[in-house]
Amino acid sequence: MTISWLQAALLGLFACLSSVPGLGGTSFGNYTLGRPLVGGLVSGLILGDLKLGIICGVAMQLVYIALVTPGGTVSADVRAISYIGIPLAMVAIRSQGLAVDSAEAANLAKSMGTLVGTVGTVLFYGTATMNLLWQHLGWKAVEKGDFKRLYAVDWGFPWISHFVFSFLPTLILCKLGADAVTALKTVLPLDGIPMKTLFTVGSLLPCVGIAILLKQIVEKVTDFIPFFVGFTLAASLGLNLVASAVISLIFAVLFYEIQMAKNARGPVAATANYDDDDEEDI
Repeated sequence: MTISWLQAALLGLFACLSSVPGLGGTSFGNYTLGRPLVGGLVSGLILGDLKLGIICGVAMQLVYIALVTPGGTVSADVRAISYIGIPLAMVAIRSQGLAVDSAEAANLAKSMGTLVGTVGTVLFYGTATMNLLWQHLGWKAVEKGDFKRLYAVDWGFPWISHFVFSFLPTLILCKLGADAVTALKTVLPLDGIPMKTLFTVGSLLPCVGIAILLKQIVEKVTDFIPFFVGFTLAASLGLNLVASAVISLIFAVLFYEIQMAKNARGPVAATANYDDDDEEDI
């Protein structure tokens, strides 16, 4: 598999769109287009291998399933993971001759995404730093009363930052990196220690994403019970993701109804206690 300049340019365009947090509200941009699950679909369509793109996107999404940016601090940037890591992982999997639906292919994709995620951090802070220049121009326009210039500051100039730190790096890395990844086939055979190390590390990376997710949702020990029930059902019944999602939806509705019943009972009890106190005072 090779990546043409046109394909690399299209990947760069989507990298620009995914680097905008509020594009179309929260319907597009970083919160949707930037996710590896969606990026895998887009990369698969652009490179002409939809199945492999989705598989790589699913594998990387599990690692970054709980990725957040508190206070503008990022440990990895999804624009690079989705539109540099996934295309290069697709090229690596094809060049190594791995089966698309094999565990080795998924583990290689996870490792490639993690390596590129660090590059994405540099792109993220580079974009933010360059945007400070436009903010400075905006303050000057406000001081002069030239409020119409703010349209260019808000809607025009930031695209220069995205072009420099999203489009160009994606274009260059996808085009030139694909050739480098293909060349690694002869240097790093599948039965060598480097490739086996990548496979091993890739198989462990989902634990990081799941651990971060658990840290956010688990407040007490009993919160682990639904989590382990899901794993038990999937392992014992062989359920796929769709079936597991339907079962989880049933439990979510039950928990919601129970919580709403508790909330409705609380005000009634409080009102009853209030009336009793009034009668005692009389």
